[in-house]
Amino acid sequence: MAKVGDRVKVQSSDTNYEGTVIPSSDKQKDVLMLKLNSGYNIGIKIDKNTKINIIGEFSGIKASPPEKYSHKPGLPNVTLIATGGTIGSKVDYKTGAVHMLMSPDELIANVPELTEIVNLKKILRPFSLASEDMSSAEWQKIAEEVEKELNSGADGVIVTHGTDTLHYTGAALSFMLKNLSKPIAIVGGQRSSDRGSFDGAMNLICAAHYCKSNIAEVAIIMHAEPSDSYCFAIRGTKARKMHTSRRDAFRPINDLPFAKIWKDGRIEIINKNFRERKDTKVSVESRFENKIALIKYFPGADPAILDYFVKEKYKGMIIEATGLGHVAVQPLNKKNSWLGAIKNAIAKGVLVCFAPQTIYGRLDPFVYSNARMLHDAGVLYLGDMLPETAYVKLGHVLAYEKHIEQAKKMMLENMAGEINEKISEESFLY
Repeated sequence: MAKVGDRVKVQSSDTNYEGTVIPSSDKQKDVLMLKLNSGYNIGIKIDKNTKINIIGEFSGIKASPPEKYSHKPGLPNVTLIATGGTIGSKVDYKTGAVHMLMSPDELIANVPELTEIVNLKKILRPFSLASEDMSSAEWQKIAEEVEKELNSGADGVIVTHGTDTLHYTGAALSFMLKNLSKPIAIVGGQRSSDRGSFDGAMNLICAAHYCKSNIAEVAIIMHAEPSDSYCFAIRGTKARKMHTSRRDAFRPINDLPFAKIWKDGRIEIINKNFRERKDTKVSVESRFENKIALIKYFPGADPAILDYFVKEKYKGMIIEATGLGHVAVQPLNKKNSWLGAIKNAIAKGVLVCFAPQTIYGRLDPFVYSNARMLHDAGVLYLGDMLPETAYVKLGHVLAYEKHIEQAKKMMLENMAGEINEKISEESFLY
């Protein structure tokens, strides 16, 4: 009888399959689950005509041996910081679960081309987490490691990361790292390394090429198209995950990507608004105020939610407002108006900011009367800043500035390309 992890050939009445047995539900005892050579899973209904031949017995998970990377003269020295996520994962066929690789070396062993593009100065693993399990503490740790490496001889840094919250980390590094003078590439994978559609290898290769470039910015390096054509390098404060599973899930919002990057090293600059590489020290300001909230407004939303955050002594709120920047102000049911709760929060010293729920476009409080009332009440409108970016920036600003009026000014300063004075037509759905 085949067990989980065994390699098998299955002959059924209509076709033949070959793959690795993976766990199936207890409720599907007559279904054999296989991971095919293509990386995809299939369920085969077992009946009296099904023949199963074991062609390889499972003998346990073995880690790939650590690789030794020799220094190649002429190549830039790049540090890899591995933090977990799908790009550094594989399926454990004993349990059927996806697990982080045992070491960053194993990740590099899956992409040997990387060592032909850059010298791996150092491979660090400060932690190994799915990105949804990260918090500001991990952003701080990554920023501090990056600063240390850039100031000790690294020509660039690659951070491997889970994709779910990768854009939050992109924004965090953009704000925390000051006087950035070298490229920082944040890279993930939508498919695990055992899948035939694994995208992390190409993303890593393009990230290595980015680290050789003259662009001294934090950039998210991910597939630009579903196929393995090229990657985008997207500004860390202007990127967002826009699809749950597509390989080209990350898109630039209200902005053009810095560049297209091909596996062979070709780089086509699209957006010239970037800092250029130079030989100067980088500094880090990694403190973060965690008593802040990101709130999504919806029709009929109870304004008492704001009272809760005030009661809990939160210092700031980012509210995802509708349209040009609206929440209920004059509804038929006066209890649903947010105006009073917002005024109360501001009176208690809470910094209340609006970001666009539409994602694309910018807010404008001077078109409709409801928005004017909110603006006059003290709401800070953040233009075209992405909600997630605004949340990270607010935590960064309030960690260093306790005076509300000065914090407001800082929120409206363009610190890391998070605010665009003009949005090109070309950038919509780019």
